[in-house]
Amino acid sequence: MGRRKILMFGWEFPPVISGGLGVATLGLCKALAPMADVKMIIPKSIPDFNIPNIELIGLNSIGKQELEELFKKEIQYTFRELNLKKGMGFGPYTRIAETEFIDQKFYDVFHGDVSPFEIEDLYAGDVIKKVIEFARISVQYCLRQKFDVIHAHDWMTFLPAMELKIRTGKPLVIHVHSTEYDRAGEHSKNWVYDLERRAMELADRIIPVSHYTGEICHTHYGAAREKIMPVHNGIEAITHTVKPKPFDGNFVIFFGRVTMQKGPEYFVEAAKKVLEHHPNTKFVLAGSGDLLRPMIERTAAYGIGDKFFFTGFLNKKMLNELLAIADVYCMPSVSEPFGLSAVEAVQYGIPTIISKTSGVAEVLHGSLTMDVWDVNKLAQYIIASIDYKGLKKSVVEANAHSLKDITWENCASKVMQVYESIFQEYED
Repeated sequence: MGRRKILMFGWEFPPVISGGLGVATLGLCKALAPMADVKMIIPKSIPDFNIPNIELIGLNSIGKQELEELFKKEIQYTFRELNLKKGMGFGPYTRIAETEFIDQKFYDVFHGDVSPFEIEDLYAGDVIKKVIEFARISVQYCLRQKFDVIHAHDWMTFLPAMELKIRTGKPLVIHVHSTEYDRAGEHSKNWVYDLERRAMELADRIIPVSHYTGEICHTHYGAAREKIMPVHNGIEAITHTVKPKPFDGNFVIFFGRVTMQKGPEYFVEAAKKVLEHHPNTKFVLAGSGDLLRPMIERTAAYGIGDKFFFTGFLNKKMLNELLAIADVYCMPSVSEPFGLSAVEAVQYGIPTIISKTSGVAEVLHGSLTMDVWDVNKLAQYIIASIDYKGLKKSVVEANAHSLKDITWENCASKVMQVYESIFQEYED
């Protein structure tokens, strides 16, 4: 048996990156490369950015002449008839007023001229329309490719993956890094939610990034348990230097999207309590999102604005500089499928405080865990991590031990096992 050919779909991918999804997709691809032939389809690639043994296809690189050839005979897409729900809820990518016009978005895309795929910001503007455009071009391109299995990362790539599954009969694996339920909770019954639900029905296997997320797939999406095969993310080993802080006092950090899902308000509330005991502590809230302005306003209202740094989005280099001087890391997420940022903090020898509703709690056995609503506990853990060197040492050492198993090589090996379990079924 030769090397398996994997047709993979991604949305974020370095150096065009917004968050953990891009980091995870890249890490898995690089680790899969020695084991299988991977063709990665993404919205946007950068000239001269190459990864050994990975064929990287950015739709933005497909020129007008090649597109005209691809679209000489366009198929009738079945995903236009999936009967996905519209106008029944809200979320980061879907508002009720917008989801009522999903049919119009499909009409506009499929009755418009085919032109080179252009996208500046993956998540700005009409994301759903971008997703539909991505699907239309991807399917026409991929029907001419040879592959053994289809692997799609998160909802933005599910449309073309589902279409190709239906068209070719090839097995479909969907990789769930985050769900609309994580992002919007019980009010998430919208078009994106229903797309995720339909993909879970059609998929041969579902790879959630944690058992926590696997349970969400089953409980809130009705996915069959026998399809769900959780695989934890990995992380690349680094060498680092802890640097002296440019100021006196303690330094506590939060980084991630500043949205309801990530719980930034709990971080601010806990900071207020910590400052009653340690007034010389500084807090960093790094990231961007719809709750950034409310958090700035809340710290001002509490009279602690001078104790906070609001940095906005930070690239990897700047995050590493932040981690090099941090004393405590907090991740009070309401629902966190995995939480790579916590693993990054562990690499820098920082004690980590994470919510119980996170996938990373399954692999970082030394971390201090709290119920997301328990602001008092979060504040107590921050204070204890500052005051008690013995506690800090035990947390850091236990997590350092856990870190040995959190590798992309382990992740890729388990993903290959998922593929083989499907091929075994098909052969039987």
